[in-house]
Amino acid sequence: MKTTLNLDQRLMREAKRLAAERGVTLMSVIEDALRAALKERRPTSPVAFDMPVVMGRTGSDIDVADKNALHDRMDNRR
Repeated sequence: MKTTLNLDQRLMREAKRLAAERGVTLMSVIEDALRAALKERRPTSPVAFDMPVVMGRTGSDIDVADKNALHDRMDNRR
């Protein structure tokens, strides 16, 4: 994909110098830098956390599929 970037002159000179040292194109240096920056943002492993476990009881007369019954029960507890 072709795009236009407005880069700091010093940064551009350093990037061109790096490309010349490596014997690669300037585009390759910029692509590698962008890939490295984006890779830093990705989590490397899943985040672990503890889920709280709450023990309780429900009324045996409540049908959890009946939202009106649940709302009525909640209203009576207040």
